[in-house]
Amino acid sequence: MNQQLGKRFVKLIFRLKQSLSRGHRELITAASVAVCVLLLHSIGLLQSLELAALDQFFRLRPNEPPEERITIVGIDEADLKKVGSWPIPDAKIAELLQKLNVHKPRAIGLDIYRDLPVGSGNQELRNAYKLMPNLIGIQLLANDKNKNVSVLPPQGLNQDQVGFNNVLYDLDGKVRRSLLYWHVKNQVHESFALKLALLYLKSKGITPTKAKSNPEYLQLGKAAFTRFETNDGAYVGADARGYQILSNFPKPKCQISSKQLCSFRQVSMRDVLADKVKANLIKDRIILIGSTAPSLLDFVFIPYSSSVMGLAEPVPGIQLQAYFISELISAAVDGRPLLKVWPDLMEYLWVFVWSYLGAVTIWRIRNATRSLLCILVSCFVLTVSAYLAFLYGWWIPLIPSLVCFGTSAIWITSHIAHMQEEWKRSKEFLHHVINTIPDPIFVKNEQHQWIVLNEAYCRFIGYPNKLLIEKSDYDFFPIHEADVFRQQDDLVFRTQQPQEHEEEFTNADGQTHQIATKRSLHKDSAGNFFLVGVIRDITQRKLMEEQLKRTAAELFRSNNELKLKEDHLRYLAYHDPLTGLSNRKFFAEQLYESLHWAQHNNLLLALLFIDLDGFKQVNDTLGHKTGDRLLMTIAERLSNSLRTSDTVSRLGGDEFTVILRAIPDDQIAGQVAEKILSSITKPIVLDGYTIRVSASIGISVYPYNSQDSETLIKQADTAMYRAKRLGKNRYEFA
Repeated sequence: MNQQLGKRFVKLIFRLKQSLSRGHRELITAASVAVCVLLLHSIGLLQSLELAALDQFFRLRPNEPPEERITIVGIDEADLKKVGSWPIPDAKIAELLQKLNVHKPRAIGLDIYRDLPVGSGNQELRNAYKLMPNLIGIQLLANDKNKNVSVLPPQGLNQDQVGFNNVLYDLDGKVRRSLLYWHVKNQVHESFALKLALLYLKSKGITPTKAKSNPEYLQLGKAAFTRFETNDGAYVGADARGYQILSNFPKPKCQISSKQLCSFRQVSMRDVLADKVKANLIKDRIILIGSTAPSLLDFVFIPYSSSVMGLAEPVPGIQLQAYFISELISAAVDGRPLLKVWPDLMEYLWVFVWSYLGAVTIWRIRNATRSLLCILVSCFVLTVSAYLAFLYGWWIPLIPSLVCFGTSAIWITSHIAHMQEEWKRSKEFLHHVINTIPDPIFVKNEQHQWIVLNEAYCRFIGYPNKLLIEKSDYDFFPIHEADVFRQQDDLVFRTQQPQEHEEEFTNADGQTHQIATKRSLHKDSAGNFFLVGVIRDITQRKLMEEQLKRTAAELFRSNNELKLKEDHLRYLAYHDPLTGLSNRKFFAEQLYESLHWAQHNNLLLALLFIDLDGFKQVNDTLGHKTGDRLLMTIAERLSNSLRTSDTVSRLGGDEFTVILRAIPDDQIAGQVAEKILSSITKPIVLDGYTIRVSASIGISVYPYNSQDSETLIKQADTAMYRAKRLGKNRYEFA
C-alpha cells in the first residue's frame, strides 16, 4: 500500500512538472506540432492547399513589361470557317510560313502536328521547310504511362528542327512545370520551347553550357536552371523524369483592357495571309503558330487560370508554349528570377520557427485580445514574407507554416487553461496525499526554505513542523551536511533536471543516517519554482553493502590463493622439477593425444628416445650437483633445437624424449636428430671444467613402425640401444 502511494506521488510530481516547469514547454510544443504537420505534408495532405496558395501569388504579382519578343499566330474559329477544314491543308500552312518568312522572324514555331500529309500542297510545304532553317516543328513523345500515344515529327523536317511538346500536369490538372529535355531509348530530345529559345539566344551569343554551381544543371546566359526533384516545394512523390523546371510564369502587361487573362501579342492566321499584319510584329521575333479555337480543345490550366471567385479560365496550348519560351529567354538575357525551392533542412527549420513563434507568442502574452491580434499580425507577416520571397524567385512553405503557427497557438492556449485548473486541484491533492506517504518529503522555495513538510520528515529529523517551516538546512544540520544539501539543491535549480544523490543526515538526537534523496523541480501557475525532495533511509542497506563487499573481497582473495596452489600443483604434476621439462606423465598423455590427432588428420609423427653418453662419468668425477647443472643445460639445448609445436620431456636420469608432430617424411626426423646431436656435443663449461658429452638417439615413426604408443616407445628405445652399440653419438631408426 505504501509503495503504491509512493508511486502515485511520483507520478503526480512528474505531471506537475509537465504542466508547471519553466523549461522547454514552448520548444517541445513547437517541435511536436512541426513534426505532425511535416508528416501531413510528407503524405501529400497539404499539397493542394500549397499549390493553390502559389497560384494566388502568381495572380497577385505585378504586371511585367509587354513581351515584345514573341508573337502568336492563332488559328481561331473564324480561320477554321474560312479554311473549311481541320487539320489545315498543307498548302495553307506552306503559304502561311512563306508569308511570315518574308519579314525575317528570328524563329518560327509550328505548334501543329504535321506527321501526315493533309490535302494538297505537301511538296510546297516540304520546300518551305527546306528554305526555313529557323523553323521548329513538334512531336509527341511516348511516356511510360501511355507508351502507344505518340505523334511523329513533321515529314520533311530535320530532327534538329523538331522539339517535343509533352506537357506535365499536376494532380489538380494544372501545368506548373516545364520539360527541357527528355530521354527516349538513350536519345536526348529537346522541348519545343527550349529549341525556339535557343534559336533566339544564339543570335545574342548565348549557348547552352554547364552551370558552375552544379555541372548537371543547364546554364543559359545569366540563368542556371535548377532541375526539379520529386519532393520540391509542396510536391510529394511527383514525376521528376526528364529535365524539368518549376515554371515562374511571366505576367506580361495586357495590351488592351479585357476581362481575360493577360497574354502575348496575338494575330490571326487570316490576317497574316491577307498581309494585314505589321512587319514589326514579325521581324526579329519568335513566331508561334497554333490553335486558339475553343472547338479544337487545345487548352490547359495554369496558375493564372485560378481565381478566388468564379470559374478557372484555361489558356490555349500555344500560349502555354509562349509562357515557357518567354521564361527561358527572360532568365537568360534579363536575369529574371527562376522559381527555386529551399533545401529540405531549411524548409523544416522555417516551419519549426513559425511553430515556435506561435507557441511562445501565446505563452508570453497570456491575454486573449492581445494574443488574437498578435496571431493575425503574425499570419499577415508570414504571408507577406512568402509573397516577397516568391517575387524574388523563391517558393517557401506557406501553408505548413500557417498551420504550425495556428496549431501551436491553439495548443498553448488550451494548455494554459488546463494548467491553471489542474494546478488548483493538484495543490489540494498534494496537501492531502503528502502525509499518507511513509517516506520523508520536503518542499523548498527558491530561497532554499522549507515550505511544505510531511509528518514522516518531521519524525525523521526530530523537530516539529512549526519549528522547521521557512527555515533552511543550515539552521538544523552540521555545516558539512548543509553544504552538501545546498550544493545538490542548486544543481537542480540550475539544470532543472531531476537528481538523485546519497548523503548523510544527522537528526535531532545526533544519530547520522545514510539517505538517498530524489530532488526534482516544479513550478506553479505564477511561475514560482519549488524543489520537491523525497528521502529514503538507506543506512541498513549501506551496512549490508559494506559487509557484502568485505565478504566478496575475502572470497576473491581465497579463490586467488586456491587457484595459485592449484596451478602450482598442476605444474609439479606435469613437469620435471630439475629441468622444467615435461615429465613422464605429461609425455605419455601428449603421445596419446598426438597419435590420435595424427590418425584423424592422416599425418606422420616421430618419437625420439635420447640417452646421454658419458653422463655417469661426469656424475662420478664432478659430483651430482655438476651433473644436475649439466642436465639443465642439455634440457635448454634440446628446447632450443625444436619447434614450439614439438614436445621434449625428461623421463628420468639422463633419458629424454621428443615428439615431432606433423612431419612431411621420416627424413625430417633424422635431420632433427642431427641438429640435436650437434647441439649436445658442443662443450659445456661448468665450475671451470670443460665437459663434453654426446647422445644416442633412437627414432620410431608413426604409422611406419607402429600405430600404438607402447610399441612406438619400445621400438624407439630399442633403436636407441642399437645406436649405443654402434658407437654412440648417432641416431638409428627403428
